[in-house]
Amino acid sequence: MTAASPTSTSPAQPQTSDIAIERSGHTATVQLCRPPHNFFDLALISGLVEAFEALQADPQCRAIVLAAQGRSFCAGADFSAPEPVAGERRDPSALYRQAVRLFAVTKPVVAAVQGPAVGGGLGLALVADFRITCAEARWSANFTRLGFHPGFALSWTLPRLIGPQKAAWMFYTGRRITGEEAVRIGLADELVAQDQVRARAQALAGEIAASAPIAVESTRASLRAGLVDAVRAAVEHEAGEQRQHFQTRDFREGIAATAQRREPVFGRH
Repeated sequence: MTAASPTSTSPAQPQTSDIAIERSGHTATVQLCRPPHNFFDLALISGLVEAFEALQADPQCRAIVLAAQGRSFCAGADFSAPEPVAGERRDPSALYRQAVRLFAVTKPVVAAVQGPAVGGGLGLALVADFRITCAEARWSANFTRLGFHPGFALSWTLPRLIGPQKAAWMFYTGRRITGEEAVRIGLADELVAQDQVRARAQALAGEIAASAPIAVESTRASLRAGLVDAVRAAVEHEAGEQRQHFQTRDFREGIAATAQRREPVFGRH
């Protein structure tokens, strides 16, 4: 996929093999291009930040759709990956600093979640203001099943979206829930057919873009007051917890069990 040519008033748009940008009127669709699962690393999230910040600087863009190629919306980090990604796992601080920049973008965002949003991929979906999904999608905060603390600001964002009780249920069990269940508990906003997820997300972004942009961004700023500072504090805490957990036998067991498709056998180490 190639990006549409920017208008004369638009800044240059970042374009990499991992990120693609499409424009339609006052909306832009930013697509993750690492199918089938769109595993992220520092390079992917940094590219996404560049795309979002370029669109934020463009007065012609009033709303952003975050979409993905492939089977999954985003399956988070690839724990089977070799260096240098393994080095990022040992200290996720740099990646999480980029995540804070995503939350700081002032344009409204609609996520088109056409498949699994797992672990950090769930955190990425919660960067958006709204989430459109389908029955085939699976939503999971599977961190404890892998042996470590939740990340990508989910310890702050998830309880505030679905309530502390449901968030604890998702965190403690690591259970995957369906698109229907995600809508029922408020994790997603609309359920449509899988082949309509992106189109519906783009339609919602179009509705938002039809409103006065100054008023929308001002209202959004009021509703999200304090969010960026809270996210920054959350990821600093999460990174510290994760750095400790990545040194444990439980983490190694969680990753091995996932790779071997078996139940993990955890101790307390």
